[in-house]
Amino acid sequence: MNIPLAFSLEGPLLGQSPVCELILRALPDWFGVEAALLDYVRAVNDLPTVVARVEGRPAGFFTVKQHFPQAAEAYVLGVLPAYHRMGIGRAMFERAEEYLRALGVVYLQVKTLGPSHPDPGYAATRAFYERMGFCPLEEFRQLWDESNPCLVMVKWLGRRTSLHE
Repeated sequence: MNIPLAFSLEGPLLGQSPVCELILRALPDWFGVEAALLDYVRAVNDLPTVVARVEGRPAGFFTVKQHFPQAAEAYVLGVLPAYHRMGIGRAMFERAEEYLRALGVVYLQVKTLGPSHPDPGYAATRAFYERMGFCPLEEFRQLWDESNPCLVMVKWLGRRTSLHE
């Protein structure tokens, strides 16, 4: 029997690089390239980030990056392995989407390793994004590199009443 996990959400907040680094380092199968990990850590400091806590300690984070008034990206996110499949990722998505809708964002994208790569961990990641309402848009072999095809997935967050809002 699964016991519901008690966790809290904070944010979106700025300055969450320490939380980002702690969690990304616990996920080497997804974030094992040191230079990329450090790029994420640097960027997160200046981007809105939702943080999930269990018993006061960081358990997950979700950082968004707004590219245009209507469009944003699920820039980087992670949940400590001990808390996978317990609702934290879904809750962070809901909080971040609420925040983005309040800003007038109507499209949310996420980039992940594409299905032409056989990695089973990323197959599970793509399945999670699909459960969150994302659909695959296009796979790019040239965005990252030939051995790491980038799949762009998109989600419609809602309708704007005017193009100029």
